[in-house]
Amino acid sequence: MTDATPPQPAIDMAKTMERYAAWEAAAARLVPDNKQRLFAHLASANITRVVVIFDGEGDSGQIEDIQAYVGDEQASLSDGKVDYLDLPYGEMQPKLCRYSTALALETLAYDLLREKHAGWENSDGAYGEFTFDVTARTITLDYNERFTSSEHHSYSW
Repeated sequence: MTDATPPQPAIDMAKTMERYAAWEAAAARLVPDNKQRLFAHLASANITRVVVIFDGEGDSGQIEDIQAYVGDEQASLSDGKVDYLDLPYGEMQPKLCRYSTALALETLAYDLLREKHAGWENSDGAYGEFTFDVTARTITLDYNERFTSSEHHSYSW
């Protein structure tokens, strides 16, 4: 006896990628509001600039340091909370979270890294820093990607 119906793949990759693209787009739409709320919070604490340093390698990556400034003087981040719309992976409804200043900065940095350089932590990884200019309400990313290179030459005469 033969089965006329061909076997179906266990995972429909087209649908999986479609769902991922929809989630990624929904997450990106949250960035402007989160940025605005974070800048308002930093400004209320008189912070003028924040530098967020990250480093990745070997399929892992992390925020290494967060440095806040008032003018040219290093300062402490405020103890206050920031309302942040988070969209956990695979979900389509954002959740309003009350994050510490440091966690809001980290989360936004990770969101922006995923948006511009997904996989930044893989293989030899990438490193760099975000500069949050609170006065100008801009975020600048200085990004450095590491890679291993190999050159091969073969000759036959």
